[in-house]
Amino acid sequence: MEVIIKADYDAICDEAAGIVLEEWKKKPGLVLGCATGSTPLGVYGRLIEFYRKGEMDFSHVRTFNLDEYIGLEESHPQSYAFYMDTNLFSQVNIKRENIHRLKGKPRDIDGHCREYEEAIRRAGGIDVQLLGIGRNGHVGFNEPTSSLRSRTRVKTLTEATVQDNARCFLEGEMVPRFVLTMGIGTLMEARLIVLMSSGVKKQDAIRATVEGPVTASVPGSVLQLHPSVKLIVDEESSALLAQKEYYRYVYEHKGRVGEYLA
Repeated sequence: MEVIIKADYDAICDEAAGIVLEEWKKKPGLVLGCATGSTPLGVYGRLIEFYRKGEMDFSHVRTFNLDEYIGLEESHPQSYAFYMDTNLFSQVNIKRENIHRLKGKPRDIDGHCREYEEAIRRAGGIDVQLLGIGRNGHVGFNEPTSSLRSRTRVKTLTEATVQDNARCFLEGEMVPRFVLTMGIGTLMEARLIVLMSSGVKKQDAIRATVEGPVTASVPGSVLQLHPSVKLIVDEESSALLAQKEYYRYVYEHKGRVGEYLA
């Protein structure tokens, strides 16, 4: 796990978007796992700018949404299908047939989840998976106690997550308590994971994810076992990391390794 500490949210988004761009340059048919919520918004904005400037072409990019609320139609303003259409897909030249997403109202939930896993396999796996992290350490909607080998499935949200999500819904509107989400085992098969975190509310989750034991009680901690994770955090979110200065030194000097081989 590479811990990258940036000054603020804008710098986090610059770094994450730059990583996606570099991976696309290596593979124009990039398979991108798309997270939602407030954290990735700045990244998607930068990807749109890359497209508008002619620096990135989405015509061969394939995407897989990370999760979806059960009970919401794709047209609902709080569905993650609507979120991705609004904040990225409608503003770039991605082909609709290359967009994959979990349905909020599938006829057969178990069958739909199996089909989603199969679609990821047919695409050759996810090249870059974007992630945020919840205050309780959840990734995707894999809440604490989720199996570390879980696949795409139904999850019940914790009360804390429901409260966090409520700010996105109208007053008095029902906040979904059930979701479909890629499993932790699914996420761990991505070739590169880019996790972003900003703000003081994520301090405990970041400390536990990076420096705590690997445990289902903090789902994000399983990323310690992944061979290629870039965890991009701001000063506030990284404040509790015991090895913060070491991580900063490693990032700032990693390009110097070759000097010792000259």
